[in-house]
Amino acid sequence: MSYDGASLRRRLPGDVTPVELERALWILVGVSLVGDVVTTFVGLHLGLNESNPIARGAIYNHGLAGMLALKGVAIGIGLLCRPLLPAAYRAIVPAGLALPWTVAVFVNIYMIATVA
Repeated sequence: MSYDGASLRRRLPGDVTPVELERALWILVGVSLVGDVVTTFVGLHLGLNESNPIARGAIYNHGLAGMLALKGVAIGIGLLCRPLLPAAYRAIVPAGLALPWTVAVFVNIYMIATVA
C-alpha cells in the first residue's frame, strides 16, 4: 500500500462550497449566541435558574458581562483552533459552537413557555 498524494474530494449537497457553508454557520453562531443570551436572561427574570454551573457563576457574579465573556472565550478558542484544520473541515468549528447554543435556545424557549 502506498500514498501518492491523491485525496478523496467530497462535494456538499447542491453548489455549496465549504467556504459558503462555514460563513452560514458563523451567521448561525451569531444568531444562536444572541438567542441564548436573550432567552437565558428572560428565563432568569421569570425566576428560572441557569443549569450550567460555570455559566451560573459567571452570570450571578458578573451579569451580562460574565455571560458574554464566556461566549467570547468559546468563540476565541474556536478561532484559535480553526487554522489547525484543513480548509474543507473548518466549518466544524462554527457548527460545534452553533449546535449547543441553538439547542439551548429551544430549551430556554420551552422553559419560558412553561413558566409564563
